[in-house]
Amino acid sequence: MTEARIQHGVGMSPGAFAAAGVGSLALAAVASWSDLLLLVWGRVVPGWEVSGVLFVLALVLWRTFIRATRRAEAVRLPATRARWVRPARNLLIAVAVSGIAWGALGDLINEAEYHVLRPTGPGGCTAVVRETSFLMIGDGEAYAVGRTGLAWGEAGSWVVDDGYRPVAGGTYEMKWERDGGLLLISGTNTDPVIRGGMTDIDCGW
Repeated sequence: MTEARIQHGVGMSPGAFAAAGVGSLALAAVASWSDLLLLVWGRVVPGWEVSGVLFVLALVLWRTFIRATRRAEAVRLPATRARWVRPARNLLIAVAVSGIAWGALGDLINEAEYHVLRPTGPGGCTAVVRETSFLMIGDGEAYAVGRTGLAWGEAGSWVVDDGYRPVAGGTYEMKWERDGGLLLISGTNTDPVIRGGMTDIDCGW
């Protein structure tokens, strides 16, 4: 999408251009704090990496919209630039950057591991698990990934004693039926499941 096409084809006012630019940054900011995950060719892309790509694209769109705004103002009567645009832009950039940084640090500090469980279910529905451990606690989240390869939120979670990672340790069972799957997480005698352990995997067929 070029500046000329945005300006000439859509016929937006300068204020509308600015609002569209802010909107693209707002989408990236929301994504940076959302619990999403992407599966591409069997490789898991963590949510903070997806958010980082969206953020870069949002910055590119922002620059495109702002340039189009300046050109539109140059050929029309001078317009008063909305005072909310710059503060909104700065706030959204700060929110997006902090969200991406928080996700990256969380994976780094907690030594996150991502697992794609096999086999897949009907329609290609895939269960993806994220396991972390901090001090004496092990955490896990399961995601249901459908045909789009994107999961917008976790399907379930669990907590295990002593930092144990059930999926990495092989103490789990994945059952599929026609209407969805069931992920059963088991601990050990010394590292039991404290909370959770049973998660429905539903890709929304």
